[in-house]
Amino acid sequence: MKFISWNVNGLRACLSKGFLTYFEQEKADFFCLQETKMQEGQAAIPAENYKQYFNYAEKKGYSGTAVLTPHSPLSVAFGMGNELHDHEGRLITCEYPDFYLVTVYTPNSQRELTRLPYRMTWEADFRLYLQKLDEIKPIIVCGDMNVAHHEIDLKNPKTNTNNAGFTPQERECMTQLLASGFTDTFRYLHPDQTGAYSWWSYMFHAREKNAGWRIDYFLVSDRIRDRIKDARIDSQVLGSDHCPVVLELDI
Repeated sequence: MKFISWNVNGLRACLSKGFLTYFEQEKADFFCLQETKMQEGQAAIPAENYKQYFNYAEKKGYSGTAVLTPHSPLSVAFGMGNELHDHEGRLITCEYPDFYLVTVYTPNSQRELTRLPYRMTWEADFRLYLQKLDEIKPIIVCGDMNVAHHEIDLKNPKTNTNNAGFTPQERECMTQLLASGFTDTFRYLHPDQTGAYSWWSYMFHAREKNAGWRIDYFLVSDRIRDRIKDARIDSQVLGSDHCPVVLELDI
């Protein structure tokens, strides 16, 4: 099965920048989106035979996630059932007979780390949420997790230390999440690959210089990591400040 995750940074804008070309070309079993930045009825994806699930933020033009798939789920959950976290459209969970698929748009700690305390609460609650699901059946979790885990995961680690997305606290949260039973699929297959990024600032010609960050992930439960067939970053695909990340899994 092929899974694709893409922070589209505004689905309506991305639809006018080649989204459908990529969508139709890849024919993924699951297409997960983050930062859709829309409300119900504001955009339509002409995807015949694909079921479409959207979690909208209460705040207009903000956050939001989506899952498009031809495979009917047993159930779909929006949010993690926690009043503190479920107003920004950041989480969708689709249950299938053999796995859960979770797409997430992790909160950004923002400039001057004004939202870092909230981010830490989110991280702890999200990890617990995944662990509970993992007790039932394996998980595939994907999305913009807003952290470069190691120095290899961004172009300029020294100058970005303590900036949002590369604080010791955020990096430790990813370490703890992986240690609780999950595998970073890209690093599992490409442990030493440098220059592999999924997000670039719109400033300073960062994308042309490949001065980026790898902050978009596919994680899987450790017990199914031997089923990983491919994990790649489609950095050539434009339309957003992020590019799609892809997982092929024998499941």
